[in-house]
Amino acid sequence: MKSKRKKWRLFLVVLCFSLVWIGPLAVTVTNSFAPSLTGEAQETQAEEDGFLRLSFLPEKFSLEQYAAILIQTPVYLNMFWNSALITVAVAAGSVVVATLGAYGFTMLRFRGKELLFLVCIVGMLLPLQVTLMPNYLVAGFLGIEDSYLAIILPGIFHPFGVFLLRQQMKLLPWECVEAAKMDGAGQPQVFFYIVLPMVKSGIAALVMLLVIEYWNLIDQALIFIKETQKQPLSVFLARISMEASAFSFAAATFYIVPVLALLCYGHEYLKAGIGLMNAGEK
Repeated sequence: MKSKRKKWRLFLVVLCFSLVWIGPLAVTVTNSFAPSLTGEAQETQAEEDGFLRLSFLPEKFSLEQYAAILIQTPVYLNMFWNSALITVAVAAGSVVVATLGAYGFTMLRFRGKELLFLVCIVGMLLPLQVTLMPNYLVAGFLGIEDSYLAIILPGIFHPFGVFLLRQQMKLLPWECVEAAKMDGAGQPQVFFYIVLPMVKSGIAALVMLLVIEYWNLIDQALIFIKETQKQPLSVFLARISMEASAFSFAAATFYIVPVLALLCYGHEYLKAGIGLMNAGEK
């Protein structure tokens, strides 16, 4: 009986936290279908208590907000593809760099390997606010301070991917690698045909974490991208004011669809990759 009571208490606690987290998301989605108010109606509603009142279920449902962002507002879709370009480029480039770097740190033997990996770990632990200024100076030196490369290149070469995949590669059965070498396989064959298939979960976890981070970036875009038309969608959403509340709800709802679909499809890979990373630390 005591164990059942504990389970029910734990269930209620988890349910409460889940409702707290899901509540704002549900309100955003449902109010994205509400018909937009006129300017005078919104001013009257906001002046009564200083806040815009929302309901969990709107009195009327309408798709005019989605028509506005997808058809009548071309800047929205333009910035949507800007976000997709940055995110896909960072994820693809980081997978290449991280797999090669992790393979080198795990498989190859050279002097100073552990010290070099420690430097990578220190770089990974530095917060974004510390690295923005050096990145800006380097981008100015290379002449790419007002382009996507100023965001993409630091994302590709961030050491987190190397750390994540190295932790997983340390758990691989290296007897298979030694057997392949005895059969005459070189480093490229070992890397492509043995190691890469075994770290698919880690690569999937890395891709999902990068997509979540760079789909929602704001600071780098505000610093490096000066032209409004080239900025990602996350910056556009941050600029939507209370004057277009229904529009902002629809824009935010459509904005989270790609990431939500990716997480729903690959959450098992994400759990497996992070679990193997924790196992590697042990």
